[in-house]
Amino acid sequence: MTASGISSSPFDAVLCDLDNVIRFYDTAPLAELERAAGLAEGTTTSVAYAPDVDLPLLLGKITKEEWVHSIASALSGRVPQAYARRLGRALADAPFRADDAVVTLLRQVRKHIPLVLVTNAALELERDLESMGLTDLADHVVSSARVGVAKPDRKIYEIAARRAGTVTGRCLFVDDRLENVEAAIALGMTGVHYREPADLQKALGFVFGG
Repeated sequence: MTASGISSSPFDAVLCDLDNVIRFYDTAPLAELERAAGLAEGTTTSVAYAPDVDLPLLLGKITKEEWVHSIASALSGRVPQAYARRLGRALADAPFRADDAVVTLLRQVRKHIPLVLVTNAALELERDLESMGLTDLADHVVSSARVGVAKPDRKIYEIAARRAGTVTGRCLFVDDRLENVEAAIALGMTGVHYREPADLQKALGFVFGG
C-alpha cells in the first residue's frame, strides 16, 4: 500500500503514544502537597505507577477512584491516611494539556497515512480526548483499558497494526518509553524514542519531504 500523496512511502501507518508525546500533565500542585508532607517530589507517582498499583487501572480492571484508594493504601505508612488519599486524588485529577506542535504534526500526517493512537490508559480515555478536542485526531485508538493488554506486551502492537490495516513491519511507532519502543522494534516496526517535537518531525520527514 502506498500512502496517498506520498511517493514510495516507507510506512503504511504511524502508531503513536499519547502521554508524554501528545498529552502532558501539570503535577506542580501534587509536588506542593508532597513538600508540605515532607515527601520527596515524585514519591506519589513512583508509588502510583508501580505495576501492582497501576496495571489493574491500565487493563480496565479497576476505576480511577479505586486506583486512588490503592495509591492511598500504598502511601499510608508514610503520611496519615487522609493525606495519602489527598495525594492520590491530586495525581488522578492532575490537569493536562495537548502539545499543539505535536497535534499539528499528527494532523498533517493523517492526511497522507493512517494514524493510530496506542496508549496505556484508563477507562476515562475517551472523555479525556474529548476534553482536549482530539476525538478526531486519529483513525483508531487502541487503549490498554479497552483491549485488556498493555505496552510493552506484543499483543497491543499487533492489535494496532491490524486496526491500521497493515503488518507490523510497515509501521512507524512513536513512544516516550524506551522499553515500549524496543518492544515495537522487536516486532519489526521502526521505533522512535520521543523526547521532543523535533524527534517526531525528523521521523516524519517522508511526509513533509525531509
